[in-house]
Amino acid sequence: MIGIIMFGVALVMLMLGFPVAFTFGGVALFFGIYAEGMELFAFMPFRIMSVMQNTVLMAVPLFIFMGVVLQRTKLAEQLLTSMGRLFGGLPGGLAISTILVGALLAASTGVVGASVVAMGLISLPVMLAHKYDKRLSTGTICASGTLGQIVPPSIILIILGDVLGLPVGDLFKAAVWPGVVLIGLYIIYILVLTRLKPETAPAMPVDPGRSRKQEVISALIAIIPPLALIVVVLGSIFSGIATPTESSALGGVGAVVLAIIYRQFSFRMIWDAAQDTVKVTAMVFAILIGATAFSMVFSYTGGDYLLEDWLHMLPGEQWGFIILAMAVILILGFFIDFVEISFIIVPILAPVAEAMGINMLWFAILIAMNLQTSFLTPPFGFALFYLKGVAPPEVKTVDIYKGIIPFIAIQILVLALIVIFPEWFGMSATY
Repeated sequence: MIGIIMFGVALVMLMLGFPVAFTFGGVALFFGIYAEGMELFAFMPFRIMSVMQNTVLMAVPLFIFMGVVLQRTKLAEQLLTSMGRLFGGLPGGLAISTILVGALLAASTGVVGASVVAMGLISLPVMLAHKYDKRLSTGTICASGTLGQIVPPSIILIILGDVLGLPVGDLFKAAVWPGVVLIGLYIIYILVLTRLKPETAPAMPVDPGRSRKQEVISALIAIIPPLALIVVVLGSIFSGIATPTESSALGGVGAVVLAIIYRQFSFRMIWDAAQDTVKVTAMVFAILIGATAFSMVFSYTGGDYLLEDWLHMLPGEQWGFIILAMAVILILGFFIDFVEISFIIVPILAPVAEAMGINMLWFAILIAMNLQTSFLTPPFGFALFYLKGVAPPEVKTVDIYKGIIPFIAIQILVLALIVIFPEWFGMSATY
């Protein structure tokens, strides 16, 4: 039972606010020494070397760099301004614009914090000024800002590809339709809500000084550069021209080119973007190394076999396991981040899923869709904190919490659809 106890201790320490990487590493060190002694950790240098030599994980810092550079080009500001003019004349038009811009930012940057902050600074004041309901406004911004977790190229999918041993390109392809369906349901929800309650999102007054043609041209000018980068990055992967790692490097170069096009390029900007990239990458790899030590001790003490035996005894076999796994990930997402779940929980569940004949590509997409909710679910949803940090004083935390509830329900609905009807998304539940 040592493995189960150490797992419980790690969760309690995370909920108390201890740093993730040091929690995993510290708990592993304590229980490893107790179970076997220091000689158990003689293998750690080889495990760390294996992590650092993993070419798949090289895509993580490169995609982060691409996203940070694009965030500094004021891409979100130009997109929101243009799309707001294009759809603002419709009831809920600003909210729809925010969803569409969030989707574009997700596919071109994938940085949740940058997307939520940018749209919170630009879109939220405009929506509030036009008498939008505070809950709808905040919920829309948080939900659209987290689309980068399922819309490729996604950092979650790269990590899951490494953890589950799946080709990242296949994960990117499999995630396209779930992402499209999720975006579509967000927009449908806004259209239905504004139809039933027009006062929640009134139409913007039309600018008499601009024709419809000018608005369309302005929107296209703002959309085409990032869309071209998305096509180049994802197209090179889907066509087999480049691996995800190679395409991430291509995306980094493309982001710098866009910075030049938008006249935002400077060596200072590149330096700051590189520093931000190093900070985020160091955080991810520190957690990965701590998780590697944790999983090594957990496996050595027999915790993985105990859990596997228990999961195999669940009623309903495959479906019982899927329901329990999704419920556990959803609940843990309320308290801990997607990186910890990916490196600690997923490796425990993966052998059981494979032994049951579950299609691992389908299983990975279920996990990715589920992990997206971890950014939205209180009390520790990061997107909620990002938005609260830039929201005006009249927007209370309770407004944000209430605003994201319908969007969490939509995410769970899409997750259920992928579970029940995998063929709708071009997948199968079993091999």
